[in-house]
Amino acid sequence: MKIIACGSVPTIVAPETYFTGRVLQTPIIEKEAPARLRATLVSFEPGARTHWHTHPLGQTLYVTSGGGLAQSWGGPIQEIRAGDVISFAAGEKHWHGAAPKSAMTHIAMQEALESVHVDWLEKVSDEQYGG
Repeated sequence: MKIIACGSVPTIVAPETYFTGRVLQTPIIEKEAPARLRATLVSFEPGARTHWHTHPLGQTLYVTSGGGLAQSWGGPIQEIRAGDVISFAAGEKHWHGAAPKSAMTHIAMQEALESVHVDWLEKVSDEQYGG
């Protein structure tokens, strides 16, 4: 058994390279090979969001508070809220973040393939975010 004490892992401000707006990330777990799991608590201020991205083995989000938006490439923008579980397939191009007037926090869970958890793509434009 391994216990990671509360407060022992620092929260960081997510890089503007991959996010629009203020986003905080608190790592929960990152398992070493042969395990592949990474989980992170991600908090988005109103209007903040990821860039478009994919995950080689897919991604699952569990919304813990607030309300947000998520979209897969070519699909409609979907509203998400606390208690929702969102599952993206392997290689599915998508973004997710807070609603324009509501903060949102989720736990993001994904596995690595050959040490890659995510492939970051282009920024979600204001026009795309606004629907």
